[in-house]
Amino acid sequence: MDTNDIKALSLLQHEGRASWSRLGELLGMTGPAAAERVRRLEERGIIRGFTALIDPESVGLALTAFIALSLEKPTHREAFLKRVQRLPEIQECHHCTGEDDYLLKVRCRGVSDLDRLINTELKSLSGVLRTRTTIVMRTSKDSPAVALNAAAKMANQ
Repeated sequence: MDTNDIKALSLLQHEGRASWSRLGELLGMTGPAAAERVRRLEERGIIRGFTALIDPESVGLALTAFIALSLEKPTHREAFLKRVQRLPEIQECHHCTGEDDYLLKVRCRGVSDLDRLINTELKSLSGVLRTRTTIVMRTSKDSPAVALNAAAKMANQ
């Protein structure tokens, strides 16, 4: 990636609806050249897609929680990960080091929804050893933006 790739990524993270001509103007190139650059970033898998950022509370998903989950054996991993992919309440799933195997970020309507997710959907799976849940009281920062500082430094070397 070069400096213009980093600039394009940064601009798209903050102005995802910018037109090709606007993006080109900010990058110092034509709109079609900017569109081609973004297309190449998509082909390389650097840009995974585009989406609208929705306020969860405004659509009835007022509860955010983190569920730390441990599996009994690695042989249970495949079934667990398939279930995770099918559950829309699970926004993120991270395989971790430490006491637990996975950390899940979930958004639900409320406590009864969270209870169903944990006890019916997750704990019912073979091999789920334990879960530990932390309910979020208030969120101070929630950003999908990736810190591009390190990538920018690499591009300038």
